[in-house]
Amino acid sequence: MIWLTGGPGCSALSGLLYEIGPFMIDYANSTLEKPMLQINPHSWTKVANIIFLDQPAGSGFSYAKTPEAYITNDTLSTMQVYHFLRKWLLEHPKFLNNPLYLGSDSYGGIVVPMIVQEIYNGNEVGEGLHINIKGYVLGNPSTDASLDYNSKIPFAHRMGFLSDAIYKSTKENCHGEYLNVDPNNSLCVHYLQVVDKCLERIRKAHILEPYCDTLNTLKSDLFSRGLRSLDKTSMDIWSLPQLQIQGCREDNYLYSYTWANRKDVREALDIHEEYKEIEWVRCNETLRSPNDHKKVLSYTHTVPSTVAYHRHLADRNCQALVYSGDHDMVVPYLGTLKWIESLNLLVVDDWRPWFVDEQVAGYTIKYSNHNYNLTFTTVKGGGHTAPEYKPKECLSMLKRWLANEDL
Repeated sequence: MIWLTGGPGCSALSGLLYEIGPFMIDYANSTLEKPMLQINPHSWTKVANIIFLDQPAGSGFSYAKTPEAYITNDTLSTMQVYHFLRKWLLEHPKFLNNPLYLGSDSYGGIVVPMIVQEIYNGNEVGEGLHINIKGYVLGNPSTDASLDYNSKIPFAHRMGFLSDAIYKSTKENCHGEYLNVDPNNSLCVHYLQVVDKCLERIRKAHILEPYCDTLNTLKSDLFSRGLRSLDKTSMDIWSLPQLQIQGCREDNYLYSYTWANRKDVREALDIHEEYKEIEWVRCNETLRSPNDHKKVLSYTHTVPSTVAYHRHLADRNCQALVYSGDHDMVVPYLGTLKWIESLNLLVVDDWRPWFVDEQVAGYTIKYSNHNYNLTFTTVKGGGHTAPEYKPKECLSMLKRWLANEDL
């Protein structure tokens, strides 16, 4: 499996350390000054060999040799991953016969279906290398900008954040369209402001977790002290007990900054000497024109919807697993279900619970179209993205799906 972290511009190291990789932060034995790693008992590497890829250039430890090479978009990013895969398989031909799956979450929902389509097209025209593609895995996937965004208000209503009256008035006055709003529609604008007031202190990545403002303050202070001078600077004020008192999941992400920017870690990872002064960041959010000696990313969103790609893949011999944390309001499961239903596939296993340790782990439904099968699954209690919150359940889900077993 090739695993891409979303963003765009987020490092694969984030997915490795916080979601599905073989290692995780050992919080019990870590301080922010010296993070320690431990084995992840629920790593997806238990059931698949995984390449974690930093892409596009400017994400994680990836870099480009010219400022222009940091300028990219959905289509170009897709082709770069496709060419990477072909080159990697040419250099490691013993893996050519292995079944291949592409996986990603969040914004990866845009690029992965495009990459998978490119692989099938390349196989059909005989580009000299036959890739044994079997399917794709998408978690909490951005798929259609309009559907994803417009599902947030119905989701908030279902979760009890909006009254029936507010939801009804907002829906009627905005005609169900909350993304592209007519500024002259004063009633719609008014009710959207009411909705914003209701939701502004809700943590969108997981609606039950606390909303925190501490991360940016801590991160700013951390960078002002200089990550590379960690050996000289005491950071005991950010020891684990104080972070736990905050109750903020985002604070845990700071450990990856200090770990990835340690000199011994970068040497062990063989980070190019020319780029040793560039700080690793979990997500590269600069999104501005590249400057010399700055690892910045300029990304243009050129594909607002990949529903058509899923529709084309539904005519292939292909397996798809799409899962959603049911407490995610970044990409609510309602929007994901809506675009899946728009594919007009045959339901072969209707909506039902699935179980881990005899407990309901979520709900699933399976669709089919000849040799194409799509399994949609919710992960009960999962956020954006699900494996970070429910690692045991998500590993069980993937293991059963890869083995072609019922969830």
